[in-house]
Amino acid sequence: MGRGRVELKRIENKINRQVTFAKRRNGLLKKAYELSVLCDAEVALIIFSNSGKLFEFCSSSNMATTIEKYQRFSYGALEGGQSEKETQNNYQEYLKLKTRVDVLQRSQRNLLGEDLGNLGTMELDQLENQLDSSLKQIRSRKGQFVLDELSELQRKEELLLETNNALKRKLEETSAAIRLSWKVGEQRVPYSFQPVQPYDPVEPLQYNSTFQFGYNPAETDQATVTSSTQNVNGFIPGWML
Repeated sequence: MGRGRVELKRIENKINRQVTFAKRRNGLLKKAYELSVLCDAEVALIIFSNSGKLFEFCSSSNMATTIEKYQRFSYGALEGGQSEKETQNNYQEYLKLKTRVDVLQRSQRNLLGEDLGNLGTMELDQLENQLDSSLKQIRSRKGQFVLDELSELQRKEELLLETNNALKRKLEETSAAIRLSWKVGEQRVPYSFQPVQPYDPVEPLQYNSTFQFGYNPAETDQATVTSSTQNVNGFIPGWML
């Protein structure tokens, strides 16, 4: 069963990182040697560890000859008409910049608490003082940031209070105007109350105990005479009780 794929990222554990570096370095040097022997190639390999130690392999007798050949083919092809001295100066500048980058990267790892095994007591004291100074600056900046944020919140609070007071005054003015309009309307349209007139009492019919049922000829003649008299006087004849 083959090995699984190894994730290509920096190994955080220092011991594992050193063991892996030693194994991979020896394997790389072995591969460079095999390539130079099997293919009759001129191979030059330069390795710098994190601590700055140099490991190299060169198939020729002199590493400088191979490097000079590299400079002649690479920089000469790119820069064309430049002289050999200018090419050498550019290469030296490149080496200086590369060394500076390596130092900055190593310093950054030291600030993160990594790769401290190669530092002495004096270097550790300098690193500690640098960290203390950086921590003081960070705390000062953090305190200033908190004060600025608090001032901004207070300013917003005052602005909200002013807006609230303005809205409250506007609400009171609107309420007063509404009450005033109601009073003016009541004065212009007075309300009058008219009591309901009571109904006139209706007198009940009088009961006549002399009322008789039946037919009486004498009374009929008398009623005829009476009705004639009433017709003369403008009354409408009718039943009389």
